[in-house]
Amino acid sequence: MPQPRVSRVGESDLCATPVWAGWMGMGRRDDPSGHRILQILTIVLCLPAVSCQCRILKCNSEYLSATSGLHQGGEESVEFCVALRAYSQCTRRTARACRGDLAYHSAVHGIEDLMSQHNCSKVGPTHGPAPAQPTSPDCMVHSDAPETCNYEKSLAQQGRQANYTHCGLFGDPHLRTFSDDFQTCKVRGAWPLIDNSYLFVQVTNVAVVHSSSATAASKITIIFKSFQECVEQKVYQAETDDLPAAFVDGSRNGGDKHGANSLWVAEKSGGQHIEIQARYIGTTVVVRQAGRYLTFAIRMPEEIMNSFEENQGLQLCLRGCPTNERMDWALLQGRGHQDVPAHRSAAAAAKCKDKLPVEDLYFWSCVFDLLTTGDMNFTLAAYYALEDVKTLHSNKDKFHIYHRTADLPPGNSCPEATVRHPLPFALLLLLCWICCSLPHL
Repeated sequence: MPQPRVSRVGESDLCATPVWAGWMGMGRRDDPSGHRILQILTIVLCLPAVSCQCRILKCNSEYLSATSGLHQGGEESVEFCVALRAYSQCTRRTARACRGDLAYHSAVHGIEDLMSQHNCSKVGPTHGPAPAQPTSPDCMVHSDAPETCNYEKSLAQQGRQANYTHCGLFGDPHLRTFSDDFQTCKVRGAWPLIDNSYLFVQVTNVAVVHSSSATAASKITIIFKSFQECVEQKVYQAETDDLPAAFVDGSRNGGDKHGANSLWVAEKSGGQHIEIQARYIGTTVVVRQAGRYLTFAIRMPEEIMNSFEENQGLQLCLRGCPTNERMDWALLQGRGHQDVPAHRSAAAAAKCKDKLPVEDLYFWSCVFDLLTTGDMNFTLAAYYALEDVKTLHSNKDKFHIYHRTADLPPGNSCPEATVRHPLPFALLLLLCWICCSLPHL
Protein backbone atom coordinates (compact mmCIF):
# COMPACT_ATOMS: atom_id res chain seq x y z
CA MET A 1 0.00 0.00 0.00
CA PRO A 2 1.44 3.44 -0.88
CA GLN A 3 2.80 5.35 2.08
CA PRO A 4 0.87 8.42 3.20
CA ARG A 5 2.21 11.91 3.46
CA VAL A 6 3.18 11.50 7.07
CA SER A 7 2.61 14.61 9.13
CA ARG A 8 3.50 14.13 12.75
CA VAL A 9 1.89 17.33 13.89
CA GLY A 10 1.79 17.62 17.65
CA GLU A 11 -0.43 19.85 19.71
CA SER A 12 2.29 22.45 20.08
CA ASP A 13 2.68 22.67 16.28
CA LEU A 14 -1.05 23.02 15.77
CA CYS A 15 -1.22 25.97 18.12
CA ALA A 16 1.72 27.85 16.65
CA THR A 17 -0.48 30.51 14.99
CA PRO A 18 -0.78 33.66 17.15
CA VAL A 19 -4.37 33.88 18.35
CA TRP A 20 -4.68 37.64 18.16
CA ALA A 21 -3.31 37.93 14.62
CA GLY A 22 -6.69 37.24 13.04
CA TRP A 23 -8.49 40.09 14.82
CA MET A 24 -6.63 42.94 13.15
CA GLY A 25 -9.13 45.03 11.17
CA MET A 26 -12.24 43.17 12.31
CA GLY A 27 -13.78 46.27 13.88
CA ARG A 28 -14.87 47.71 10.52
CA ARG A 29 -18.58 47.42 9.77
CA ASP A 30 -19.54 45.62 6.52
CA ASP A 31 -16.04 44.14 6.17
CA PRO A 32 -16.64 41.15 3.82
CA SER A 33 -13.61 39.34 5.20
CA GLY A 34 -14.83 39.45 8.80
CA HIS A 35 -16.70 36.17 8.78
CA ARG A 36 -13.88 34.33 7.01
CA ILE A 37 -11.38 35.65 9.56
CA LEU A 38 -13.57 34.34 12.38
CA GLN A 39 -13.67 30.93 10.69
CA ILE A 40 -9.88 30.88 10.52
CA LEU A 41 -9.64 31.94 14.16
CA THR A 42 -12.16 29.35 15.35
CA ILE A 43 -10.15 26.63 13.63
CA VAL A 44 -7.12 27.79 15.62
CA LEU A 45 -9.19 27.87 18.80
CA CYS A 46 -10.56 24.37 18.16
CA LEU A 47 -7.19 22.75 18.56
CA PRO A 48 -6.31 20.50 21.51
CA ALA A 49 -4.49 23.10 23.62
CA VAL A 50 -7.75 23.99 25.39
CA SER A 51 -8.07 22.49 28.85
CA CYS A 52 -10.32 19.51 29.64
CA GLN A 53 -12.68 21.64 31.75
CA CYS A 54 -13.21 24.47 29.26
CA ARG A 55 -15.69 23.53 26.51
CA ILE A 56 -14.84 26.28 24.04
CA LEU A 57 -13.72 23.58 21.57
CA LYS A 58 -17.28 22.26 21.39
CA CYS A 59 -18.70 25.76 20.86
CA ASN A 60 -16.27 26.41 18.01
CA SER A 61 -17.08 23.12 16.28
CA GLU A 62 -20.83 23.72 16.49
CA TYR A 63 -20.47 27.23 15.07
CA LEU A 64 -18.36 26.06 12.14
CA SER A 65 -20.83 23.26 11.37
CA ALA A 66 -23.77 25.68 11.47
CA THR A 67 -22.15 28.24 9.13
CA SER A 68 -20.35 25.98 6.66
CA GLY A 69 -21.53 26.79 3.14
CA LEU A 70 -23.21 30.08 4.09
CA HIS A 71 -22.36 33.31 2.24
CA GLN A 72 -22.83 36.88 3.38
CA GLY A 73 -25.77 38.97 2.31
CA GLY A 74 -29.50 38.47 1.82
CA GLU A 75 -31.38 35.85 3.74
CA GLU A 76 -28.21 34.07 4.82
CA SER A 77 -27.30 37.02 7.06
CA VAL A 78 -30.24 35.89 9.20
CA GLU A 79 -28.67 32.43 9.42
CA PHE A 80 -25.36 33.99 10.49
CA CYS A 81 -27.17 35.83 13.27
CA VAL A 82 -28.87 32.63 14.42
CA ALA A 83 -25.52 30.81 14.48
CA LEU A 84 -23.77 33.70 16.26
CA ARG A 85 -26.43 33.81 18.99
CA ALA A 86 -26.03 30.07 19.50
CA TYR A 87 -22.25 30.54 19.62
CA SER A 88 -22.66 33.26 22.24
CA GLN A 89 -25.05 31.09 24.26
CA CYS A 90 -22.58 28.21 24.18
CA THR A 91 -19.74 30.43 25.44
CA ARG A 92 -21.90 31.66 28.31
CA ARG A 93 -22.58 28.09 29.42
CA THR A 94 -18.86 27.37 29.67
CA ALA A 95 -17.84 30.78 31.03
CA ARG A 96 -16.97 29.66 34.55
CA ALA A 97 -14.75 26.78 33.43
CA CYS A 98 -13.03 28.97 30.80
CA ARG A 99 -12.19 31.87 33.11
CA GLY A 100 -8.71 33.11 32.22
CA ASP A 101 -8.54 31.06 29.00
CA LEU A 102 -7.20 33.19 26.13
CA ALA A 103 -9.03 31.21 23.45
CA TYR A 104 -12.35 31.67 25.26
CA HIS A 105 -11.96 35.42 25.67
CA SER A 106 -10.86 35.78 22.04
CA ALA A 107 -14.01 34.00 20.89
CA VAL A 108 -16.28 36.17 23.07
CA HIS A 109 -14.84 39.41 21.67
CA GLY A 110 -14.98 38.07 18.11
CA ILE A 111 -18.66 37.13 18.47
CA GLU A 112 -19.53 40.62 19.68
CA ASP A 113 -17.67 42.18 16.74
CA LEU A 114 -19.38 40.00 14.13
CA MET A 115 -22.83 40.46 15.64
CA SER A 116 -22.28 44.20 15.28
CA GLN A 117 -21.11 43.82 11.67
CA HIS A 118 -24.20 41.79 10.72
CA ASN A 119 -26.58 44.00 12.75
CA CYS A 120 -27.62 40.95 14.75
CA SER A 121 -29.93 41.27 17.71
CA LYS A 122 -28.80 39.56 20.90
CA VAL A 123 -32.37 38.33 21.40
CA GLY A 124 -33.79 35.81 18.95
CA PRO A 125 -33.73 32.18 17.84
CA THR A 126 -30.59 30.13 18.21
CA HIS A 127 -29.16 27.39 16.04
CA GLY A 128 -28.41 24.01 17.62
CA PRO A 129 -25.61 21.68 16.53
CA ALA A 130 -25.75 20.61 12.91
CA PRO A 131 -27.62 17.29 12.45
CA ALA A 132 -25.52 14.18 12.26
CA GLN A 133 -24.69 12.77 8.85
CA PRO A 134 -26.59 9.66 7.76
CA THR A 135 -25.09 6.66 9.46
CA SER A 136 -25.73 4.27 6.60
CA PRO A 137 -22.67 3.97 4.34
CA ASP A 138 -25.01 3.52 1.37
CA CYS A 139 -26.22 7.07 1.92
CA MET A 140 -22.73 8.52 2.09
CA VAL A 141 -20.32 6.61 -0.09
CA HIS A 142 -20.28 6.89 -3.85
CA SER A 143 -18.35 5.01 -6.50
CA ASP A 144 -16.34 7.96 -7.82
CA ALA A 145 -13.41 7.49 -5.41
CA PRO A 146 -10.31 5.78 -6.84
CA GLU A 147 -9.54 2.24 -5.74
CA THR A 148 -6.62 3.45 -3.63
CA CYS A 149 -9.12 5.27 -1.38
CA ASN A 150 -10.96 2.03 -0.60
CA TYR A 151 -8.69 -0.47 1.14
CA GLU A 152 -10.83 -3.56 0.60
CA LYS A 153 -11.41 -2.85 -3.09
CA SER A 154 -7.70 -2.22 -3.55
CA LEU A 155 -6.88 -5.62 -2.03
CA ALA A 156 -9.57 -7.34 -4.10
CA GLN A 157 -7.94 -6.03 -7.27
CA GLN A 158 -4.73 -7.73 -6.13
CA GLY A 159 -6.54 -10.97 -5.33
CA ARG A 160 -5.95 -10.61 -1.57
CA GLN A 161 -8.12 -10.43 1.53
CA ALA A 162 -7.55 -8.31 4.63
CA ASN A 163 -6.69 -9.91 7.97
CA TYR A 164 -8.26 -7.75 10.65
CA THR A 165 -7.17 -7.12 14.23
CA HIS A 166 -8.96 -5.55 17.18
CA CYS A 167 -7.88 -3.45 20.16
CA GLY A 168 -10.05 -2.11 22.97
CA LEU A 169 -9.66 -0.01 26.12
CA PHE A 170 -12.33 0.42 28.79
CA GLY A 171 -12.92 0.73 32.50
CA ASP A 172 -10.14 0.90 35.04
CA PRO A 173 -8.55 0.72 32.35
CA HIS A 174 -8.54 -2.77 30.88
CA LEU A 175 -6.67 -3.25 27.62
CA ARG A 176 -7.21 -5.88 24.96
CA THR A 177 -4.27 -5.74 22.56
CA PHE A 178 -4.16 -6.56 18.85
CA SER A 179 -2.81 -10.00 19.81
CA ASP A 180 -5.74 -10.60 22.24
CA ASP A 181 -3.64 -10.17 25.38
CA PHE A 182 -5.81 -8.88 28.21
CA GLN A 183 -4.25 -6.57 30.80
CA THR A 184 -5.33 -4.18 33.54
CA CYS A 185 -3.09 -1.12 33.76
CA LYS A 186 -2.49 2.06 35.73
CA VAL A 187 -1.10 4.26 32.88
CA ARG A 188 -2.08 7.57 34.42
CA GLY A 189 -1.72 10.57 32.11
CA ALA A 190 -1.32 10.55 28.31
CA TRP A 191 -0.32 7.29 26.59
CA PRO A 192 -0.17 6.29 22.89
CA LEU A 193 -2.47 3.43 21.94
CA ILE A 194 -1.52 3.43 18.24
CA ASP A 195 1.24 5.23 16.36
CA ASN A 196 1.78 4.12 12.77
CA SER A 197 2.18 5.70 9.34
CA TYR A 198 -1.55 6.30 8.92
CA LEU A 199 -3.01 6.82 12.36
CA PHE A 200 -2.12 8.14 15.82
CA VAL A 201 -4.33 7.48 18.86
CA GLN A 202 -3.62 8.80 22.35
CA VAL A 203 -5.59 8.21 25.53
CA THR A 204 -5.44 10.35 28.66
CA ASN A 205 -6.32 8.61 31.92
CA VAL A 206 -7.18 10.33 35.20
CA ALA A 207 -7.47 9.01 38.75
CA VAL A 208 -10.85 7.50 39.57
CA VAL A 209 -10.41 7.03 43.31
CA HIS A 210 -7.83 9.14 45.12
CA SER A 211 -6.93 6.35 47.53
CA SER A 212 -5.94 3.88 44.80
CA SER A 213 -3.96 3.70 41.56
CA ALA A 214 -7.10 3.06 39.50
CA THR A 215 -7.53 5.33 36.46
CA ALA A 216 -9.96 5.65 33.55
CA ALA A 217 -9.98 7.43 30.19
CA SER A 218 -11.18 11.04 30.20
CA LYS A 219 -9.81 12.10 26.80
CA ILE A 220 -9.08 10.41 23.47
CA THR A 221 -7.25 12.12 20.60
CA ILE A 222 -7.11 10.55 17.12
CA ILE A 223 -5.06 11.90 14.20
CA PHE A 224 -5.84 10.57 10.72
CA LYS A 225 -2.78 11.46 8.66
CA SER A 226 -2.96 12.82 5.11
CA PHE A 227 -3.01 10.12 2.46
CA GLN A 228 -2.55 10.83 -1.26
CA GLU A 229 -5.69 12.27 -2.87
CA CYS A 230 -7.96 10.44 -0.41
CA VAL A 231 -7.97 12.49 2.81
CA GLU A 232 -6.55 15.60 4.37
CA GLN A 233 -5.11 15.31 7.89
CA LYS A 234 -7.98 15.28 10.38
CA VAL A 235 -7.96 15.39 14.19
CA TYR A 236 -10.77 13.97 16.31
CA GLN A 237 -10.90 14.65 20.04
CA ALA A 238 -13.35 13.34 22.63
CA GLU A 239 -13.45 14.33 26.29
CA THR A 240 -15.74 13.62 29.20
CA ASP A 241 -19.16 15.14 28.40
CA ASP A 242 -17.95 16.21 24.95
CA LEU A 243 -18.26 13.48 22.33
CA PRO A 244 -18.65 15.53 19.13
CA ALA A 245 -19.90 14.13 15.83
CA ALA A 246 -17.23 16.14 14.00
CA PHE A 247 -13.49 16.63 13.75
CA VAL A 248 -11.94 19.53 15.63
CA ASP A 249 -12.15 21.77 12.56
CA GLY A 250 -15.94 21.30 12.49
CA SER A 251 -15.94 19.05 9.41
CA ARG A 252 -17.45 15.58 9.37
CA ASN A 253 -15.43 13.94 6.63
CA GLY A 254 -11.95 13.72 5.13
CA GLY A 255 -12.14 16.92 3.10
CA ASP A 256 -12.36 17.81 -0.58
CA LYS A 257 -11.74 15.50 -3.52
CA HIS A 258 -12.50 11.97 -2.29
CA GLY A 259 -12.36 12.69 1.46
CA ALA A 260 -16.13 12.46 1.95
CA ASN A 261 -16.08 8.92 0.59
CA SER A 262 -12.92 7.82 2.42
CA LEU A 263 -13.26 9.15 6.00
CA TRP A 264 -16.30 10.25 8.00
CA VAL A 265 -17.71 10.59 11.52
CA ALA A 266 -21.18 9.21 12.33
CA GLU A 267 -23.12 9.81 15.53
CA LYS A 268 -24.77 6.61 16.76
CA SER A 269 -26.19 7.98 20.03
CA GLY A 270 -26.11 11.68 20.83
CA GLY A 271 -23.22 12.50 23.15
CA GLN A 272 -22.69 8.84 24.03
CA HIS A 273 -21.47 6.88 20.99
CA ILE A 274 -19.67 7.86 17.78
CA GLU A 275 -18.17 5.77 15.00
CA ILE A 276 -15.45 6.83 12.57
CA GLN A 277 -15.07 5.00 9.27
CA ALA A 278 -11.65 5.30 7.59
CA ARG A 279 -12.38 3.36 4.42
CA TYR A 280 -9.04 4.23 2.79
CA ILE A 281 -7.25 2.15 5.47
CA GLY A 282 -10.08 -0.34 6.13
CA THR A 283 -10.42 0.87 9.72
CA THR A 284 -13.39 1.41 12.06
CA VAL A 285 -13.06 3.35 15.33
CA VAL A 286 -15.70 3.39 18.09
CA VAL A 287 -15.65 5.86 20.99
CA ARG A 288 -18.26 5.76 23.75
CA GLN A 289 -18.95 7.47 27.05
CA ALA A 290 -20.15 5.39 30.01
CA GLY A 291 -20.72 7.49 33.10
CA ARG A 292 -17.83 9.95 33.41
CA TYR A 293 -15.32 8.00 31.36
CA LEU A 294 -14.63 6.96 27.77
CA THR A 295 -14.13 3.63 26.01
CA PHE A 296 -12.21 2.98 22.80
CA ALA A 297 -12.37 0.16 20.24
CA ILE A 298 -10.83 -0.26 16.80
CA ARG A 299 -10.85 -2.72 13.90
CA MET A 300 -7.76 -2.43 11.72
CA PRO A 301 -6.05 -4.56 9.03
CA GLU A 302 -2.78 -6.20 10.09
CA GLU A 303 -0.98 -4.50 7.22
CA ILE A 304 -1.96 -1.07 8.55
CA MET A 305 -1.20 -2.10 12.14
CA ASN A 306 2.35 -3.07 11.17
CA SER A 307 3.07 0.08 9.13
CA PHE A 308 5.36 1.79 11.61
CA GLU A 309 9.02 2.50 12.19
CA GLU A 310 10.76 1.25 15.31
CA ASN A 311 11.44 4.82 16.40
CA GLN A 312 7.70 5.52 16.59
CA GLY A 313 7.84 4.33 20.18
CA LEU A 314 5.40 2.69 22.56
CA GLN A 315 2.00 1.51 21.33
CA LEU A 316 -0.19 0.01 24.04
CA CYS A 317 -2.50 -1.68 21.51
CA LEU A 318 0.49 -3.40 19.92
CA ARG A 319 2.81 -4.20 22.82
CA GLY A 320 0.61 -3.85 25.88
CA CYS A 321 1.30 -1.80 28.98
CA PRO A 322 4.81 -1.61 30.47
CA THR A 323 5.16 -4.30 33.12
CA ASN A 324 5.51 -1.78 35.94
CA GLU A 325 2.14 -0.25 34.93
CA ARG A 326 0.13 -3.47 35.13
CA MET A 327 -2.24 -3.98 38.02
CA ASP A 328 -3.04 -6.80 40.41
CA TRP A 329 -5.53 -9.41 39.23
CA ALA A 330 -5.40 -11.40 42.47
CA LEU A 331 -8.83 -10.29 43.58
CA LEU A 332 -10.42 -11.49 40.35
CA GLN A 333 -11.77 -14.87 39.30
CA GLY A 334 -13.02 -15.88 42.71
CA ARG A 335 -9.65 -15.82 44.48
CA GLY A 336 -10.76 -13.12 46.88
CA HIS A 337 -8.74 -10.35 48.50
CA GLN A 338 -7.98 -9.79 52.14
CA ASP A 339 -9.39 -6.22 52.05
CA VAL A 340 -12.69 -7.13 50.34
CA PRO A 341 -15.41 -8.87 52.38
CA ALA A 342 -16.95 -11.89 50.69
CA HIS A 343 -20.44 -10.35 50.65
CA ARG A 344 -19.15 -7.31 48.70
CA SER A 345 -17.51 -9.52 46.11
CA ALA A 346 -20.71 -11.54 45.76
CA ALA A 347 -22.82 -8.39 45.39
CA ALA A 348 -20.50 -6.97 42.71
CA ALA A 349 -20.52 -10.27 40.82
CA ALA A 350 -24.34 -10.36 40.91
CA LYS A 351 -24.59 -6.84 39.44
CA CYS A 352 -22.13 -7.67 36.67
CA LYS A 353 -23.94 -10.93 35.91
CA ASP A 354 -27.02 -8.98 34.79
CA LYS A 355 -25.12 -7.51 31.83
CA LEU A 356 -22.36 -10.07 31.39
CA PRO A 357 -23.69 -13.60 31.92
CA VAL A 358 -20.48 -15.31 30.70
CA GLU A 359 -17.76 -15.34 33.36
CA ASP A 360 -14.94 -14.25 31.09
CA LEU A 361 -12.41 -11.48 31.69
CA TYR A 362 -14.96 -8.81 30.76
CA PHE A 363 -17.14 -10.08 33.59
CA TRP A 364 -14.24 -10.17 36.07
CA SER A 365 -13.10 -6.71 34.91
CA CYS A 366 -16.57 -5.46 35.77
CA VAL A 367 -16.29 -7.03 39.24
CA PHE A 368 -12.83 -5.54 39.72
CA ASP A 369 -14.05 -2.05 38.74
CA LEU A 370 -17.12 -2.17 40.96
CA LEU A 371 -15.08 -3.24 43.98
CA THR A 372 -12.47 -0.57 43.26
CA THR A 373 -14.75 2.38 42.49
CA GLY A 374 -18.32 1.54 43.50
CA ASP A 375 -19.45 3.18 40.24
CA MET A 376 -22.17 1.18 38.46
CA ASN A 377 -21.33 2.87 35.15
CA PHE A 378 -18.27 0.62 34.90
CA THR A 379 -20.71 -2.25 34.38
CA LEU A 380 -21.88 -0.52 31.19
CA ALA A 381 -18.29 0.13 30.12
CA ALA A 382 -17.48 -3.60 30.28
CA TYR A 383 -20.75 -4.51 28.56
CA TYR A 384 -20.21 -2.08 25.66
CA ALA A 385 -16.58 -3.16 25.32
CA LEU A 386 -17.69 -6.76 24.79
CA GLU A 387 -20.42 -5.64 22.37
CA ASP A 388 -17.77 -3.79 20.35
CA VAL A 389 -15.66 -6.96 20.28
CA LYS A 390 -18.61 -8.85 18.79
CA THR A 391 -18.96 -6.18 16.12
CA LEU A 392 -15.30 -5.54 15.32
CA HIS A 393 -13.37 -8.75 16.01
CA SER A 394 -12.91 -10.99 12.97
CA ASN A 395 -12.87 -14.30 14.91
CA LYS A 396 -16.03 -15.15 16.84
CA ASP A 397 -14.17 -17.92 18.69
CA LYS A 398 -12.08 -15.23 20.37
CA PHE A 399 -14.88 -12.93 21.54
CA HIS A 400 -14.49 -14.18 25.10
CA ILE A 401 -11.14 -14.40 26.90
CA TYR A 402 -11.02 -16.52 30.03
CA HIS A 403 -7.41 -16.34 31.15
CA ARG A 404 -5.03 -13.46 31.61
CA THR A 405 -2.35 -13.81 28.93
CA ALA A 406 0.47 -11.68 30.33
CA ASP A 407 2.25 -12.26 33.63
CA LEU A 408 2.44 -9.48 36.18
CA PRO A 409 5.87 -8.28 37.28
CA PRO A 410 7.15 -8.92 40.80
CA GLY A 411 5.56 -6.53 43.27
CA ASN A 412 2.38 -5.91 41.24
CA SER A 413 0.58 -9.08 42.24
CA CYS A 414 -0.37 -10.75 45.47
CA PRO A 415 1.39 -14.09 45.95
CA GLU A 416 -0.90 -17.05 45.84
CA ALA A 417 -0.90 -19.42 48.75
CA THR A 418 1.38 -22.39 48.23
CA VAL A 419 -0.54 -25.65 48.30
CA ARG A 420 1.33 -28.44 50.06
CA HIS A 421 0.18 -31.91 49.16
CA PRO A 422 0.90 -34.56 51.86
CA LEU A 423 3.04 -37.50 50.79
CA PRO A 424 1.17 -40.79 50.43
CA PHE A 425 1.44 -43.03 53.57
CA ALA A 426 2.98 -45.95 51.63
CA LEU A 427 5.71 -43.65 50.30
CA LEU A 428 6.47 -42.49 53.85
CA LEU A 429 6.84 -46.12 55.00
CA LEU A 430 9.21 -46.83 52.09
CA LEU A 431 11.39 -43.82 52.97
CA CYS A 432 11.52 -44.91 56.62
CA TRP A 433 12.55 -48.45 55.64
CA ILE A 434 15.33 -47.08 53.39
CA CYS A 435 16.61 -44.80 56.15
CA CYS A 436 16.60 -47.64 58.70
CA SER A 437 18.31 -50.04 56.34
CA LEU A 438 21.21 -47.78 55.33
CA PRO A 439 23.29 -48.31 58.56
CA HIS A 440 23.18 -52.10 58.04
CA LEU A 441 24.39 -52.06 54.43
